[in-house]
Amino acid sequence: MINCDICIYGGTAAGVIAAVAAANAGRTVALVESGGHLGGMTTGGLGFTDIGNKLAIGGMSLEFYRRIGKVYGKEESWIFEPHVAEKALNDLIAEANGKQRRIEVLLDHRIAEADVRDRRIRRIMLEKAPSDGANAPGHPDAIVEHVPLTAAMYIDCTYEGDLMAAARVGFTIGRESSQQYGEPLNGIRDKTPKHQFMVPVDPWLKPGDVNSGLIPLIQNGDGGIPGAGDLRVQAYNFRLCLTQNRENQIPIVPPKGYDATLFEVLGRYLIALHEAKKPISLGMLMKIDKMPSGKTDINNNGAVSTDYIGNSYDYPGGAPDVRNRIWHEHLTYTQGLLHFLATDPRVPANVRKDMASWGLCRDEFKDTGGWPHQIYVREGRRMIGAYVVTQHDCEHKTTIEDSIGLAAYNMDSHNCQRVVQNGVVRNEGDVQVAPAAPYSISYRALTPKAQECENLLVPVCLSASHIAYGSIRMEPVFMLLGHSAALAANLAMEKKASVQGVDMPTLQSRLLVAGQILKWTRPAKK
Repeated sequence: MINCDICIYGGTAAGVIAAVAAANAGRTVALVESGGHLGGMTTGGLGFTDIGNKLAIGGMSLEFYRRIGKVYGKEESWIFEPHVAEKALNDLIAEANGKQRRIEVLLDHRIAEADVRDRRIRRIMLEKAPSDGANAPGHPDAIVEHVPLTAAMYIDCTYEGDLMAAARVGFTIGRESSQQYGEPLNGIRDKTPKHQFMVPVDPWLKPGDVNSGLIPLIQNGDGGIPGAGDLRVQAYNFRLCLTQNRENQIPIVPPKGYDATLFEVLGRYLIALHEAKKPISLGMLMKIDKMPSGKTDINNNGAVSTDYIGNSYDYPGGAPDVRNRIWHEHLTYTQGLLHFLATDPRVPANVRKDMASWGLCRDEFKDTGGWPHQIYVREGRRMIGAYVVTQHDCEHKTTIEDSIGLAAYNMDSHNCQRVVQNGVVRNEGDVQVAPAAPYSISYRALTPKAQECENLLVPVCLSASHIAYGSIRMEPVFMLLGHSAALAANLAMEKKASVQGVDMPTLQSRLLVAGQILKWTRPAKK
């Protein structure tokens, strides 16, 4: 049995920051992570940080990036190697523990059930299961023990919202219709101009024959009715840390059972681009951001890239074995894609040569063979809480009096599906629209409805629409929300109040002392 003041479920960077903030406030903390590493995407390959506006980032989130900066001889750094970020987060925990350990870290533990009575989580039951070194969940038959845990307050910092769901708090998955909250950018898109096919590509196994069936990586249907809601989530991928330094390389080899026909759509696309006399480079097939020490943070770019479009739908609410399967399917897809780009004759020679020059890094992700241990869960469950952040918040059309931090990134969604429209292959779902300016996030978006649960805060799978979440879902924002959630949980304990009953003036004054930025005072864009 584990007893603590505050349980942080989810060892993402937000979870680590929340744990350290709670410990610094004098609380005992259990930091529970289902995988084998702390830090989530911050240590899992996303080293080229998505910021939006760094002047909107404060508190312990900003302190983290300043800590990273010291490693590279700068005041602050938003670009870093994965192992540097992991060490920084582990150091924060070690320093918070000091001579008296306040944070107990439990890796490879996942929630089995939550005991909720009288609107409070009374206890959770954990399962300890090896995760094969990655943050992919283990199989149920790998369970070795059950661990009960009790706390006064709980904070769900997972990307998936697993504690929230176990506590039977209301949530949604997928896209709301554009009408539900009056958001023109939500729902199925009528136009998807970016990360799109630039030339027509035939989708049929036998070109021109609609009765021959679809080639791989294309979904049935025409995408649906524009503006309608659906259960699709934006595509996941791995953020790849590669190097051209031969002394630090692990060769990229094809996955077991590699079959080039899986990438027929990419092969046809490359041929069509060549016939249209379009220039082709590796950089137009994946976004290659340079990192310190000759490394990269590679992200999706273009029509067919590292995003495994249409294959993440079952992940948010999936059982551990389902997530394990999807995690490995994404890994196999990525391994196959890189091998295809380095070897397939339909790929231009210059691209093959460029791709072949890259390898995995020997000094990163050592227990997973150089591959990231964290899949990029861009969108999991989203709580339906006391307040729902929407496009209107991003556009400064609302007034938020209970701000606990700012967000500033684009309202950003990666593609949600790849379908056939007008006889050719089309991607659907990508949105990239800047907010009016950095905007305030309501504390109520972190709290469940009072009738559901009184001692749970949700700073990562917070209450937001699909399109607003696309702006919020950046690591610096998750960290600052984790910080704010920890201070709110501490205040609730002090005053013996529910999370919904926290005194906002007191919380906001403490947040300001802690360096959080609660209001954007510069003029918004006209």
